[in-house]
Amino acid sequence: MSYGGSITDALPHGWRLHRPDSQGEKPSDLPVQQSTKTELFINLKTAKALGLTIPPSLLQRADQVIE
Repeated sequence: MSYGGSITDALPHGWRLHRPDSQGEKPSDLPVQQSTKTELFINLKTAKALGLTIPPSLLQRADQVIE
């Protein structure tokens, strides 16, 4: 399982990290941004290999289930 900030949510903001550098701004002056969207991924193949049973209620909440 993996639970964390959404990569697809963060990608549109990535250009901000490169643009100021070309304008002569210091990296330490860049604002810190935190993702506002989180995602839950569950890998059932790995869970099965480890002998784990994932409850159906957790599977329903997952953003992506890898079989």
